[in-house]
Amino acid sequence: MGECLQSAEFFALYGAAQMNAGDLAAALESLERSLLLDATNGAAQIDYAQALYLRGQLFSAIDLNQQVLARPDLPPDIAALLRQRDQQWQAQTRQLHYQVDALAGYDDNLNGAPDPSQITLTLSGEPVILTLNPDFQAVSGPYLNMRAGGNYRRLQASHQHNAQLELRGRVSEDSGSDLLQLQSRYDFLRPRRNSTWQLSAAMGHLFFGGNALYTATDAFARYQKPTEAGCNRRYDAALQHQHYHGQNNLNSLEAKLAAGMDCPLEVGSLQTVLGIEAGLLANKALNSGRPGDDRDGWQLNVHWQLPMAGGLLRSQLNHTRLRDAEGYSPLLDNGADRWLERSYLLLQYQRPVRPGMVFLANFFHQHQRSNIEIFDTLDTSIEVGLSFSF
Repeated sequence: MGECLQSAEFFALYGAAQMNAGDLAAALESLERSLLLDATNGAAQIDYAQALYLRGQLFSAIDLNQQVLARPDLPPDIAALLRQRDQQWQAQTRQLHYQVDALAGYDDNLNGAPDPSQITLTLSGEPVILTLNPDFQAVSGPYLNMRAGGNYRRLQASHQHNAQLELRGRVSEDSGSDLLQLQSRYDFLRPRRNSTWQLSAAMGHLFFGGNALYTATDAFARYQKPTEAGCNRRYDAALQHQHYHGQNNLNSLEAKLAAGMDCPLEVGSLQTVLGIEAGLLANKALNSGRPGDDRDGWQLNVHWQLPMAGGLLRSQLNHTRLRDAEGYSPLLDNGADRWLERSYLLLQYQRPVRPGMVFLANFFHQHQRSNIEIFDTLDTSIEVGLSFSF
């Protein structure tokens, strides 16, 4: 070593031997010393690109590999190997992923019906009790839930593109409550040294009982920044246009501003992540005649995930409160301003069965309360199934 401190060829050969022996950290150091002594050493450049790739620095490896390919003194047989390597590395910047889920479950309120079987109407200033038709009361039963989706990811040195397309369907014996949802989404992520920007656009269509219900178009922005304690802070802004087919008086524009934080925690010997988010909501009616007119409110969301029994348990607790700006209807509670409180708990457990196959189990419970009883609802469902990815 003492006799070769100024030899770029020695450190290039030494670094290659260290890399082949699996000592990546030492190989990087030796190859860097070789290039410091002679930046044009081709052998060191070729092996240093490989070492960068093995270390996970894909784009640095691609850049250096292309610099070597541009050298006029590159032997043809070496050039062919480097071009093949470049193609393999470039292929890793384009990722296409498919997923298909099949779950069977039971829901005690398939049609989202109100909880009470009777409602109170206000007629000529007097309360009148009205029994709901059985067709408008809760329908329970088993169902089959299917999902098929694809995700395309394009990685670049300074940013990332994601495109998603997803189709979901739920069928049961009560065909009037069958659901079909088509969702498309595009994400642009720009990570920086201490922060990440994300811009998204999405469009979703929902069909209920075989009829088009509504179309939602979203624009979303997020800024994330880690804290010294290891938590990840985020700030969100979202805007959604809601178009109801056949009921244009319900069309609206909804805005949301939110802030949250995700923190890693230790529960005994287990590593878990706890997150909390709070946001303000404003929903503006786009057409006159919408019951209640504009509405605003707030939302609180808590989520956590915990390794359990060879799998992962994810939990989410959400509470939303909204209030209308005007009286909802003179027939309901004598035209009172409506308020809504909606809470739900979602538990999701997943466990790998074999490569490309995951066991899924979901539990969902939702309770909605209001000063107008027709908007009081309860809904509980449980489902199990398999997810296939390829």
